[in-house]
Amino acid sequence: MMKSSAPVCPVPFEQQPINEYQDLKESWFFRWATLDLRSYLLPIAILWGLSWLFSAPVAAVSFPLAKYPLQFGLSGAAGASVLPALALLRLYLGWIYVRDRLIKETIFYEESGWYDGQTWTKPEEVLKRDRLIVTYQIQPILQRLKRTFGLLALVFLSGSFVWNFL
Repeated sequence: MMKSSAPVCPVPFEQQPINEYQDLKESWFFRWATLDLRSYLLPIAILWGLSWLFSAPVAAVSFPLAKYPLQFGLSGAAGASVLPALALLRLYLGWIYVRDRLIKETIFYEESGWYDGQTWTKPEEVLKRDRLIVTYQIQPILQRLKRTFGLLALVFLSGSFVWNFL
């Protein structure tokens, strides 16, 4: 019988960073950040459009469309941006969590409940593999999300700038 040279990992399967990464990558919500550009932007546009169902009536009460069309549009657009921004924030936080778990040398885990936490130090080959995943798989996702937040901030600031001249 041959002995395996692979290190024994005491961390429960679902708490192992590599498995947390796989679960995130395969989940319907978090997978959204990994899609091609068109497929990534489409849900943002859909969320923004659906958010108008809530922001338009609020904007209309404050700024009647017939009397203040630009103020209505700017305030409605800003209000409609809240839901997509929250969804993107949730994506970002989920990917940051997994990135942090992959990049750390020691992993905190629970064997059977909150009262028996343990730590495990990753062997060098596991640490290298995890850091490669972070560098080539997760960092591009986080960069995309950061650019999206930057674009949202730029649009919001542009709207604020226009608002000051009304």
